[in-house]
Amino acid sequence: MSEAKDILKKYWGYDAFRPLQEEIIESVLEGKDTLALLPTGGGKSICFQVPGLMLEGVCLVISPLIALMQDQVQQLKKRGISAAAVTSGMPKREIDILLDNCVFGKVKFLYVSPERLKSDLFIERLKKMHVSLLAIDEAHCISQWGYDFRPSYVEIANIYDYLSDTKKIALTATATANVADDICEKLAFNEPAIFQKSFARANLSYSAFELENKGPKLIDILNNVKGSAIVYVKSRLETQNVAKYLYQHGISSDFYHAGLDPVTRNKKQDE
Repeated sequence: MSEAKDILKKYWGYDAFRPLQEEIIESVLEGKDTLALLPTGGGKSICFQVPGLMLEGVCLVISPLIALMQDQVQQLKKRGISAAAVTSGMPKREIDILLDNCVFGKVKFLYVSPERLKSDLFIERLKKMHVSLLAIDEAHCISQWGYDFRPSYVEIANIYDYLSDTKKIALTATATANVADDICEKLAFNEPAIFQKSFARANLSYSAFELENKGPKLIDILNNVKGSAIVYVKSRLETQNVAKYLYQHGISSDFYHAGLDPVTRNKKQDE
């Protein structure tokens, strides 16, 4: 694993791996179908980015959200590593050129959504790519979203027909034992190697309130806790209603959901 540590030092500046990272990377390099369960901030991306750099070919990363893709691509580029993402707002010609660059080895990490795997254009290029490593990030989405909200998640294994000797890793910070089993089943993992680190986070606190009217309590919390906040609600319409409610009470706010057109979504995301 000396080469892995050399890459870690060269690109990330660290002398040693965090707990379980080295074992996960070794499992991937040995060709084992690997599931990594690490808490947010536990260094999941290192677990596929380091072996991705060690292996010849493209590392194909399946990711659920544009924001996650763009953040990781930006971080890799800052380290001098060639990376790109195919997103819904890109013109077809731009996607065409990008995929050609992947075929000819000019891109090391390619990020796509699971829906992209069903595109005829993508499949035709995938057949010509040398994909050395397939990484499924936020893999809990397979079990929690795949059956109704985003069915493409449970169909990821369909692309295996176009992959030859490709190593596989799935990563998540959120998985019960049943969800972990579901991930491995839907990804058709063969005798998976599963690594799990405690999800306990000493720097986080949790509070729960049983209320009839959540609005005033929400205002009270936002006015008394410093910094930015994210409010999750159960529907797209409710994101708009809550943002409007907060704005009317003097709190800067905006809404974001999957139904926005690409231009508006990208603008809100940047803001």
